[in-house]
Amino acid sequence: MTRGRPIAYSPDEAANAAMQVFWARGYESASTRDLLEAMRLSRSSLYQAFGNKEQLFLEALRRYRESLVGRLERRLGAAPSAMAFLEKLFRETAQEAGSDRAALGCLIFNSASELGQRDGLPSQHARQSITTITALFEQAVTRAQAEDDIAPERDPAALASYLTMGMAGLRTLLKSGADAKQAGQAVELLLDGLRR
Repeated sequence: MTRGRPIAYSPDEAANAAMQVFWARGYESASTRDLLEAMRLSRSSLYQAFGNKEQLFLEALRRYRESLVGRLERRLGAAPSAMAFLEKLFRETAQEAGSDRAALGCLIFNSASELGQRDGLPSQHARQSITTITALFEQAVTRAQAEDDIAPERDPAALASYLTMGMAGLRTLLKSGADAKQAGQAVELLLDGLRR
């Protein structure tokens, strides 16, 4: 019995390359040719390693979500307070105005906006990713309430949704070309609403 040919590429690098394509072009506009070129794979290797385009997208979105949320969880854990974490996160995001990063937006929010309420796994996973971000914000709000920075009688779930909507809106503003002043003013209004 002969052994198959060894894999001559890095699955991690290939999946990350696909993630960049989906991030820049969206799910529908990312063609198989675009993905193959970015991943430097043949069609048969792509199907063997990742299945079809839908499965590849789900893997790319999972990687993006886990990386983003993991990074934010670490930042929240290391922050002197939950309010300091939220203020820094939103203000730093606003300061990305005009950058290549701002023009890309967020893969999660981009995908949720593109795929909307459609049936199918891509739409479902995009919505689940939004839920994961909202859960992180709820964790931050609950901590901020324990630290007396947010009134204890306010609903943490509602405030978490408020923050998710704020970040989605901010990312959309930045992607559409808002400048740092516009973005910064919007962020301060959002943060004021959190403290009341």
